[in-house]
Amino acid sequence: MRKVLVITYYWPPAGGPGVQRWLKFVKYLKDFNVEPVLYIPENPHYPLLDTSFSQDIPNGLKIYKHPIKEPYRIASIFSNKKTKRISSGIIQSKNQSFVEKALLWIRGNLFIPDARKFWVKPSVHFLKDVLDKEGIETIITTGPPHSVHLIGYYLKQARPLKWIADFRDPWTTIGYHKKLKLTSSAEKKHKQLESDVLCSADKIIVTSTKTKQEFQDITNKPIKVITNGYDGEVAADGNLDAKFTIAHIGSLLSGRNPLNLWRVLSNLVEENEDIKNALQLRFIGVVSEEILSTLTEFGLQDYIEIVGYVSHKDALVCQRASQILLLVEIDSQDTVGIIPGKLFEYMAARRPILGVGPKNWEVASIIKETHTGQIFDYTDDIELKNVLLSWFQQFKKGTLQVTSGNIEQYSRRELTRKLVEYI
Repeated sequence: MRKVLVITYYWPPAGGPGVQRWLKFVKYLKDFNVEPVLYIPENPHYPLLDTSFSQDIPNGLKIYKHPIKEPYRIASIFSNKKTKRISSGIIQSKNQSFVEKALLWIRGNLFIPDARKFWVKPSVHFLKDVLDKEGIETIITTGPPHSVHLIGYYLKQARPLKWIADFRDPWTTIGYHKKLKLTSSAEKKHKQLESDVLCSADKIIVTSTKTKQEFQDITNKPIKVITNGYDGEVAADGNLDAKFTIAHIGSLLSGRNPLNLWRVLSNLVEENEDIKNALQLRFIGVVSEEILSTLTEFGLQDYIEIVGYVSHKDALVCQRASQILLLVEIDSQDTVGIIPGKLFEYMAARRPILGVGPKNWEVASIIKETHTGQIFDYTDDIELKNVLLSWFQQFKKGTLQVTSGNIEQYSRRELTRKLVEYI
């Protein structure tokens, strides 16, 4: 059984989507004759915690840790709430305070590529001994934070290693990158580091075709798309909410504000007494004040249920009980290739997915292929209204469901098989 060193910042007890990808890969690697060895920070500053993820850590997994110095701990003295939001990549465009503007400028221009950069050199020094001790010849780095890839970059320079760089999100084309108030020299440095990593790694993994196309303009190294996925069994028929629930799981921030959906729902509750009495909008996770304000403007405030952050296990239960699952992405060409990790768990929940996102959103082709819902852009009102009316009529008859197919290719175990073949 060959060994692979996986270098990641996010690991349980971290919560949120960043931890799940490699936690699940590591869970199944031994099934394909690969033994993972893990390297993580000893004292990380995780913005979200979810202890339930620890149940997926394989018994006997060898984990190496080394301390990390993170400036977010110091910045939190000035504003803990804003620091936590920025450290998790949540950046609001409007009504930024002076402190938030200053923190963004510092984050983008002084901490390149990100605020975990101080973990790079100590990790390289520490891991040289680990590589010798474990006899490891293949390493995998996963980002963001993209400073993790620099660990792979410097180890590759020092040793004859096989290095695979996994990008859960793009680097310089991700939505929040433009909000970092970068100087021209800082922007140039980000792009140079991105190019250094992409041209030095032996192989690259991305989560979308759009990101693959972007990276192919920078490097000629092999690039493979391995999406995120779902774990466990596809849901069987279970108990559904009595209300006509449209549920969103995860952060719903200001940029993800589907005005056409709120407008259509507002019209429907005015025109249809049955919908007025049955509708419920359930938000599991953070919801921005701007979105709540917009919902009030459309007269939908009485239909809102805010659950807040729950464990991943509880989120899965909520997904499978909801009548409709809402998926929203920012209306921008920069987000066409963003495929939210929750999509695949939505698919496994076997509830209709209602998506609102940019034109030519890559998610639309996945939804169409698997027959798991409907995707609309931000200008589509008429067809969106027709679909919601049709789904409501099915809800009243107790027949609202999807006839999904071909989703097993997105199971975490199957994705791990593809990963091992690529390694």
